Amino acid sequence: MEAPALLSIGKLSRLSGLTAKALRHYDRVGLLSPARVDAGTGFRFYAADQVLLARRIARLRSVDLPLDEVRTYLAAVESGAVEAALLVLQDHRSRLESRRARLTGDLHELSHLITEGVDRPMTESVVESLSRDGERRLAAALFNATWDLMEKEDRTPAENDRMIHSAHASRYHWEQVGTAANLARGEWQCSRVYAVLRRAEPCLHHAQRVLDICRENGIGDWDLGFAYEALARGSAVAGDAEAARMWTERALAAAEDIAEEQERAMLMADLETIPDQPRFW
Repeated sequence: MEAPALLSIGKLSRLSGLTAKALRHYDRVGLLSPARVDAGTGFRFYAADQVLLARRIARLRSVDLPLDEVRTYLAAVESGAVEAALLVLQDHRSRLESRRARLTGDLHELSHLITEGVDRPMTESVVESLSRDGERRLAAALFNATWDLMEKEDRTPAENDRMIHSAHASRYHWEQVGTAANLARGEWQCSRVYAVLRRAEPCLHHAQRVLDICRENGIGDWDLGFAYEALARGSAVAGDAEAARMWTERALAAAEDIAEEQERAMLMADLETIPDQPRFW
């Protein structure tokens, strides 16, 4: 019987989406070894049944899964350990969510800096006596501290608790000295914290409060868009795909009315991170 034809490294590259350079590297590290290496030329040749494996590796690497974890995932799949394979993906998702929180926090902080202008010192410390100005700074400091914890990739249970408490404390102080928009944003951060922790009920409660505050005070623009985003995310956390889709559609409609292009882009980027939702754009 004639032996099945082998694929050149270039052919496997075209079929899998992996570059030839990546395939050579994966051979060196033992992740994807060729079926045969020509002794004279050193050319690598692959079996046809390695295409599926190469495509799977390409997909895992496209979401920045580290090579060691790609190896662990593939070994788990090969051995039939489905739960172990899913755990690898879930752990990586948690890390990516922390990175996303860091970037979103940076964008929010930049928005605050742009709004405040250049006259206010950026190194201003929080005063212990709670004058109105001091309480505003305390609310902002707690808001930023919450983002710092959301950005952390390997939070402890105690840090999860601290993240919840700092978000609520920030929201409390904004209620004392802030505007309705500040209060809406405090409720939004509480909702996001619970989304990160996969706690659907409080996530949806605070998301609804964002929308209520916006409606009661005639607040539109990006605050209204993020109210819908929070409800969409909370619905996704709760496993209610239909509600998540509905709120996502409302957020997309609200995005059309956001005046600043950068703020519209922030909302659209956040909507793309809601899990298990079809893309409308």
